[in-house]
Amino acid sequence: MSSEALLAEYKDRHTRLLVPLAARVADHLQDHLRGIERIDRISARAKSPDRFLQKALKTNEDGQAKYDYPFEQIQDLVGARVVVFYKQDVDVVSQVIERYFNSIERRMLIPESESEFGYVGKHFVLALPEDVFDDGADRDRSPVFFELQVKTLFQHAWSEAGHDMAYKPEKPLTPLQKRQVALTAAQAWGSDMLFAQLHSELDGAPPAAN
Repeated sequence: MSSEALLAEYKDRHTRLLVPLAARVADHLQDHLRGIERIDRISARAKSPDRFLQKALKTNEDGQAKYDYPFEQIQDLVGARVVVFYKQDVDVVSQVIERYFNSIERRMLIPESESEFGYVGKHFVLALPEDVFDDGADRDRSPVFFELQVKTLFQHAWSEAGHDMAYKPEKPLTPLQKRQVALTAAQAWGSDMLFAQLHSELDGAPPAAN
């Protein structure tokens, strides 16, 4: 399939299937996480057409296409995020997620470098529950799983701002700017740890793991 045809097909799926599906995923998460303290926000989105095409056309080091079947292989056509106050709350939310959702993949996101604090977090690839599909849903063109990230407020804020500033291929960062981004990552990481420690001391709970 040509890139033009791939984009056209995805745009149709995005409008007809993925945007409504993302809204229902957010509602479904809200239902299961209702009553849990210190959740700042729960959101879900359908991957934008431009970002889908960019990812679908990626190649491996040998120049071969990374995805033979991008509609089936790309895991975050629907992506959700739960943002919590403290690191301890990540574990609380994750336990509920594991109880009610069928996990296909579960791992901690580990940054590739010390300057990528915002990519720390709990990452799940979960089967889409039957409840989020309408009776007449086109299941052949719908994804079967979605991506969920559980992050603290500091992790979320840094990843949003850091990604916006640091990943603009048309204007690469200078060495000084890269050091500045690394400094903000260290400061955000330290603030996250200190708030978690303070919350543990005031609440009498064991501190979160590093």
